[in-house]
Amino acid sequence: MFDKLIAQLKADKKRTIVFTEGHDARILEATARLKEGGFLTPLLIGNVDEVKAAAAKGGFDIEGIEIIDPAAYAEMDSLVNAMVELRKGKMSAEECKAALSKGNYFGTMLVKAGKADCLLGGATYSTADTVRPALQLVKTKKGANLVSSCFIMVRGDEKIAMGDCAINLSYEDTLDKEGNVTVTAAQKLAEVAIETANTAKVFGIDPKVAMLSFSTNGSGKGGTVKLSHDATLVVKEKAPEINIDGEMQFDAAVAPEVGQLKFPGSKVAGYANTFIFPNIEAGNIGYKIAQRLGGFEAYGPILQGLNAPINDLSRGCNADEVYKMAIITAALS
Repeated sequence: MFDKLIAQLKADKKRTIVFTEGHDARILEATARLKEGGFLTPLLIGNVDEVKAAAAKGGFDIEGIEIIDPAAYAEMDSLVNAMVELRKGKMSAEECKAALSKGNYFGTMLVKAGKADCLLGGATYSTADTVRPALQLVKTKKGANLVSSCFIMVRGDEKIAMGDCAINLSYEDTLDKEGNVTVTAAQKLAEVAIETANTAKVFGIDPKVAMLSFSTNGSGKGGTVKLSHDATLVVKEKAPEINIDGEMQFDAAVAPEVGQLKFPGSKVAGYANTFIFPNIEAGNIGYKIAQRLGGFEAYGPILQGLNAPINDLSRGCNADEVYKMAIITAALS
């Protein structure tokens, strides 16, 4: 999978990726590897002397890699003004300048300003500290009601996609001030399914989407059954080109003898490779079971619904995971 993504990056215009934690040894090791590969341009955020010292200590060759220190950035006033405008009165100039002194906000603003194509953070920042600047500055793309996530799971030549396992705790109706429903929970989950199917395609997966629950084709009631069922109908209406069925249990999604018995005639049941969970509890548990007991490598969370590729690392990541997530992030731009 990564050989194909690298070949794609080599064939296209060279992209620049911002690393918000330029002093981190894992980031520096991945940066040195990317420099050697020559298909992606890293940009490191941090104090120049500290970053260079950390690279020297680890023996990482980052010679020629651009390092930007927010405290010494010549165009900071311009970034501050732009951020004030983006926040539309929610943050003062002083508050914006304070935020931009931090790598997560500064790096995100570089993407917003067009000085970089994508961003990877989270080696030391929490997921919230990566997602919040993205929502405030890069913002969701037109028509998107939420940001979601997808994990690409790889085991040998087998690839599957899982969403949303990291961002949305649950799906509730959005109400206006008068109490009228403006966006239903089912519409939100359907959006996750469509975005995850599109992400799956980037990684060479022909998506067959299963909307998961503890019921298959009306066999159970309560809980998330109606949500997954209704979301399936929304996807079929909004994106009829996507192969999707639901609601269904996981065994019906992956085992043909079960799927075709419980969901006769479905083109997805028994053959699914893209799985949409009805809440974060199921999704997070599900992908970790696949990772730890199923032997899948998990790549993500890949954030979906934003105007630019911005992704989050696990704070327990290693340099190889940083390198691979950088490739994934750039491939989405």
